[in-house]
Amino acid sequence: MKKTISLILVLALGLATEVANADFNFGEPVNLKSVIPVIDPGLDYSICFSFDGLEMYIGSDRPGGHGWGDLWVLRRDSADTDWAPPENLGPAVNSPDDELSPCISADGLELYFISNRPGGYGGMDIYMTTRATRNDPWRQPVNLGPKVSSPDFDTCPWISSNGLELYVQSNRPGGYGGFDIYVSRRATTNDAWGDVVNLGPVVNSAYNDAAPSLSPDELLLFFQDFGTLRPGGYGGGDMWMARRANLSAPWEPPVNLGPVVNSATQEQSPKVSPDGSTLYFGTSGAKWQAPIIPVVDFNIDGIVDAKDMCIMVDHWGESYSFCDIGPMPWGDGIVDIQDLIVLAEHLSEESQPVELEEVNVDEGDDSSQVELEQGQILVVTLESNPTTGYRWEVVETQESILEQMGEAEFKPSQTGEPPLVGAGGWEIFRFKGISAGQMTLKLGYHRPWEEGVEPIKTFSIQVVVN
Repeated sequence: MKKTISLILVLALGLATEVANADFNFGEPVNLKSVIPVIDPGLDYSICFSFDGLEMYIGSDRPGGHGWGDLWVLRRDSADTDWAPPENLGPAVNSPDDELSPCISADGLELYFISNRPGGYGGMDIYMTTRATRNDPWRQPVNLGPKVSSPDFDTCPWISSNGLELYVQSNRPGGYGGFDIYVSRRATTNDAWGDVVNLGPVVNSAYNDAAPSLSPDELLLFFQDFGTLRPGGYGGGDMWMARRANLSAPWEPPVNLGPVVNSATQEQSPKVSPDGSTLYFGTSGAKWQAPIIPVVDFNIDGIVDAKDMCIMVDHWGESYSFCDIGPMPWGDGIVDIQDLIVLAEHLSEESQPVELEEVNVDEGDDSSQVELEQGQILVVTLESNPTTGYRWEVVETQESILEQMGEAEFKPSQTGEPPLVGAGGWEIFRFKGISAGQMTLKLGYHRPWEEGVEPIKTFSIQVVVN
């Protein structure tokens, strides 16, 4: 009979080049002022890092600017050195009006921002400035034009790592809520940006969805809600995330980033560092950073140990997303020495899980349909007697939707020391829903050495992962 019970497991937030990769949790947020003393949380707003991590662009109304809000840059010589004080980008970029929400391209040669300077199309427009090399000054900005800017408020631009997608928030007519998230695309980095397109009702809600940004691999979309809030949040405004399996796949339904980084106050402007190790965000009057911690307790027993290492070794050289934890935390599409290095750093640590629910099925659920949320665990318990030589084996599944977690566990029906010889019991399989979709999960009961022989019994269910 189908039922749900509590299970300790991690929040599934997968990343990869082609399919969703390793899971991660957020560590305790730290006030950014304690890490970067030259930041002024009361005056400095949205931040953006260059891809080499040596430049940080901010929108700020600190003294010494050319208008109420100006664009500034902080620089450092290496990732191990301190940030120098902010430098104003000067009157070639800034105007007597507002310039905010900077976002720099991966090559460091395009800087996008918003401004309400004269000559635009509406309340706030999207502008871009360029430079010939990293050592050259920024040129006179240009408005991206009516395909991107509108008579309404178009703000918070974010360019993808490949330079072919530009995400913005806008309250233009035709959306699903007060503010929606839109994307403009171009075929190459030498082409002009196309018309912005609403991301649709899967991502956007009837509320306010704003401040989009992408993970370095472009497969996670982070954003916030504000004002009129999405259901399921923790307070005055939360940070959310949607993911896609690859760059051509549609965005999946958003999930809340959870209570470690969300609170009863307003959290805003979530952004991930270029190396994928840190989440940056703001609250009223403060900036924060939270480490992104890979999940390495593969068998979910509460401790990282040799059992988890054995699971990794079993999938060595494979594109096995559950163990693809390095380089931390995104993974690189294959289980190799990079993943072992990350696992070794966490050996003997106790895991820090998030409590979700698992879904249990047994032979009474044969031919039924089961629904899971992404990150939930499906537990399949089937009668078995390995002393006869028969074992259950997965014969049909789709690992991009439902991923098996380790090997099946055998639980005898009678306990004792030693166990009763010949006693049967149950084989227990665990699967995690890792991406949205529908598939058939089929298991067969057979002797593994009897090739070409049909199983003496089968178990099959339809699994829908939302």
